[in-house]
Amino acid sequence: MKRYCLAVDLVDDPVMIAEYEAYHKKIRPEIEKSILDAGVTQMEIFRTGNRLFMIMVTEDDFSFEVKAKMDLENPKVQEWEKLMWGYQQALPTAKKGEKWVLMDQIFALV
Repeated sequence: MKRYCLAVDLVDDPVMIAEYEAYHKKIRPEIEKSILDAGVTQMEIFRTGNRLFMIMVTEDDFSFEVKAKMDLENPKVQEWEKLMWGYQQALPTAKKGEKWVLMDQIFALV
């Protein structure tokens, strides 16, 4: 089991943020299936203001590269990503073309 934390910003508009949250009350079944098929076993998204924080728990052999390839080959996922990108905006520190930015763990109380 691996855990990843990622962040992205939303367009800072209350109406758009409410719409984005509504889409995530119950995501489309084909999107949920694609997430699970990629090896993600748990996923949570939190919001403060217009900043989103995602926690992903994955199988040990999970690969962002494999998931990206699977997503590119899935028209339903591409449709979803295009729709969601209308609500999202890159973090100021994101690389060109990067949406969700992988965060570095700096502390753990274990």
